[in-house]
Amino acid sequence: MHPGILSCGPEDDLATVARTMAEHHVHAVVVSGIEPTACGGERLTWGLISALDLATATLAGADSDAGELASTEIVTVEMGERLGRAAQLMAEHQLTHLIVVSGARPVGIVSTLDVAACLAGGEV
Repeated sequence: MHPGILSCGPEDDLATVARTMAEHHVHAVVVSGIEPTACGGERLTWGLISALDLATATLAGADSDAGELASTEIVTVEMGERLGRAAQLMAEHQLTHLIVVSGARPVGIVSTLDVAACLAGGEV
C-alpha cells in the first residue's frame, strides 16, 4: 500500500488531475467532496480516477470534471487485510487500484504494482 492519498475536488478539471498524477508519479487519485443528504445534513463522498480513466476520457474527447469521471464503484480493503485479499478483490472487480480504509476513512491506495512487488519478494 502507498500510505496517504492524493486527492482532488469533484470540480477539478481533468488537466489538473493529470498534473497531480504526473507530478507525484502515481496512477490514481481519490476524488473527495461534500454532498447534501436528504435530511438536510452533509456527507463526505469519494471516488477514484485512474490514469486509464484519464486516457479513456482523452480518447473520447470528454470535457468533464473529476466528479463526472470518478469511478462510482468504489472497492475498498481494510487496512491490515492481507495483500492476497486485495488481489482477489482486484481480480473480481477487474480493477487496478483499491482504496485502503481504516473504518470508513480512506488512508491509502493499493495497486496491482504493489501486488507484483510483494509477489516478487515472496510476500503475498
